[in-house]
Amino acid sequence: MRFADIRSGSRAKEAPAMEEVDKILIHALKQVGTEVPEEINSVKQFSSELIVEAVVRCIRVIDPGLSSTLATSLPPGMSARFRVGMSLAQACQDIGYKGEIGYQTFLYSSEPEIRSLLMFLVEKLPRESAETSDQPTGKSVVLQRTIAAAIKAHLAVPWLPPKCRLPLNCETQRQGVMHSFHVQPLSLTNCTKGSSKKHTKEVKDYQRDVLSPVTAQISSQASVVASILEQHTAEISTAQEWDNEWNNQGLLSRFTPQEYCLRKFTRLHKRIEDQLRSAALPSSHSAFGVSRSTSDLCELLQAFKGSVQPGHILTKGTHFTHTQKFNFTQEVPQVAKTIPTNHQSEGDVQLGQQEELAYLQQQFQQLCSEVDHLAADMKHMSVTNAQVLDELKQRELRNSEKEEKIQVKKKTIDLLPDADNNLLKLQGLVEASAKRVVNLASQWEKHRAPLVDEYRRLKDICSSKDVESSKKLSEIKSLHEKIRVSTEEAKKKEDAYKQLVTELENLPQDVSRSAYTQRILEIVSNIKKQKEEITKILSDTKELQKEINNLTGKLDRTFAVTDELVFKDAKKDETVRKSYKYLAALHENCNQLIQTIEDTGTILREIRDLEEQIETENGNKTVANLERILEDYKAIRQENASLAAKVREG
Repeated sequence: MRFADIRSGSRAKEAPAMEEVDKILIHALKQVGTEVPEEINSVKQFSSELIVEAVVRCIRVIDPGLSSTLATSLPPGMSARFRVGMSLAQACQDIGYKGEIGYQTFLYSSEPEIRSLLMFLVEKLPRESAETSDQPTGKSVVLQRTIAAAIKAHLAVPWLPPKCRLPLNCETQRQGVMHSFHVQPLSLTNCTKGSSKKHTKEVKDYQRDVLSPVTAQISSQASVVASILEQHTAEISTAQEWDNEWNNQGLLSRFTPQEYCLRKFTRLHKRIEDQLRSAALPSSHSAFGVSRSTSDLCELLQAFKGSVQPGHILTKGTHFTHTQKFNFTQEVPQVAKTIPTNHQSEGDVQLGQQEELAYLQQQFQQLCSEVDHLAADMKHMSVTNAQVLDELKQRELRNSEKEEKIQVKKKTIDLLPDADNNLLKLQGLVEASAKRVVNLASQWEKHRAPLVDEYRRLKDICSSKDVESSKKLSEIKSLHEKIRVSTEEAKKKEDAYKQLVTELENLPQDVSRSAYTQRILEIVSNIKKQKEEITKILSDTKELQKEINNLTGKLDRTFAVTDELVFKDAKKDETVRKSYKYLAALHENCNQLIQTIEDTGTILREIRDLEEQIETENGNKTVANLERILEDYKAIRQENASLAAKVREG
């Protein structure tokens, strides 16, 4: 009775545990995108369509390559359903499921088989999915995961040319309209930055009232996606370049980001100004002064500097330009004087103008020829002048060398008349110079030793400071990396927190956490009680078995001794002989009684096992499955009959 009570109690306590397991499974299935209705709270309520969808969703997350040909719904035809069931069973076996599985598992399912299969699939989900299962569910999250799974499934399918595609591939590889990747500039609200804080309101007003939407800024709708992708890529690349530059060069400069940007801008400004100034300098081979391009560069340089207006630039002219200007200013009045002032006829005026024009053209041609001759002469003279200057420099160098040699020889000749005295003087000077050098060397050594020590000390200090600065720089870089990682984690946790808050607001408020905690504690206490009772029963069973063994041994020994004693006396006395027969019969009856009790216990255990099997079969919905099998068999026969009729008609 005690075993039966414990078994019935364990069955009664298995139901809440299974409910908790089913809730966990349903929650995990929702995370992978399975649309489980809210009224379903147990695996027992799963239909064949829902089982197929849940299994396919899990397989897509576990191994996207296997799920490329699996559909999430059952087809209407029975033969197609059998094929889908076989393909799902094969996919589960490929993943590693070791239990018995076939098409009947999905079409004529039983609760234990489906629960074990779903538990296996949930345990096989990747770690990322297991981590995300703790996060709250929402329509946006499910939609994003569905999109990601669809993209992953499409990427897993190999690409085929349009002419080689089968009808099955046309669903996943459609031939859409092709557009060129044409990019147009965009003005986005998150990219526009005001020049100062006082312009923030104006910028916001402009963005709200004047700035057009992105789709209206582009002439062709086919370029919208390309332009947005290009804009986003440019922003990301700019941010990455700035991070790399700051981590590699900015930190080494020991400036703040603002100071580093200002210093970089100043250097760039100065470099451009130097380039413009060098380009604006007049060439040494130019014979006519500053050209038009040089004057333009000067104007650009002055405008870049912002100090002098372009109209105030003064250019320096040559002697030739001044001479030509003077000649023109002198000749123009003379020509003007030749114009008559009295009234003449129109023909005379035209004749005079023609003569004047011919005269001016002749003078212009003469001036042009003179300019050409002068330019050629100046080129020739400039070349000759350069050659003469080079020759003059060479001669000056040779003259200076010869003068130095002459001075040395002159001093030597002056010393020849009194050579002995001069040699003695030179030797004295040499010895004095040598002593002086030795004295200076000793003094230098005295000064050099402390200087070298100080230099070495300062060098050690500098090297130690460099090591410390490099360590601090590496620490700063690691801190920047940690800050970046922490910022990303904080953003993720903030998003998760917002989702949790929204889910908490949507949850019913009448259920408290203490109820769940109390329920968990009750389950744990019940499990402990069951363990204690099982341990106690096992100990009692061991003691009973030990006592039975002792009594059996004692009985056997007692019977052997009694049998021996009675058998000796039975040979002499008839009464003792009858007692011996009764003793043997009693022993045999007791053995039969013990065997009967053992057989009764075995039969009771078999009865309980059969009852459990009956309950299991009732839970497996065997009768309902048989009815469904008969209905499916009839449907298959009807399909076969219709196909045969079509074949006959064809």
